[in-house]
Amino acid sequence: MIILDTHIFIWWVHGDRRLTDSQTTIIQANESQTIGVSAISAWEIAKLAEYGRLKLPCDLHEWFDTALSYPGIRLMELTPTIAILSTRLPGKFHRDPADQLIVATAMAYDCPLVTSDEKILEYIHVDAIK
Repeated sequence: MIILDTHIFIWWVHGDRRLTDSQTTIIQANESQTIGVSAISAWEIAKLAEYGRLKLPCDLHEWFDTALSYPGIRLMELTPTIAILSTRLPGKFHRDPADQLIVATAMAYDCPLVTSDEKILEYIHVDAIK
């Protein structure tokens, strides 16, 4: 299992060229297993659309119906364990609550997090794939 950061999930759904070869390879390799997307990513995507920072080709409900039906995609619920872990991340991590929850999700499931976020890539306590 892998966890996708919000931007990676969007890029995957939209076929964005910003995905690296290693990101594409690991996502494709996990299509027959589980590709986790944190529930907080749904909120982030809705907010990005609300603020006009993300243009979607359709309505949000339709976009999520399509995106969440991709092979292997599983929406990972926000559990109390993940919420608590996000407030107790070891070492120094930045204060973005969504990133904290996504990192905590990857840590809770002990699986790699696919991201291009430099702050996450520099965080040594999570297995991040660039």
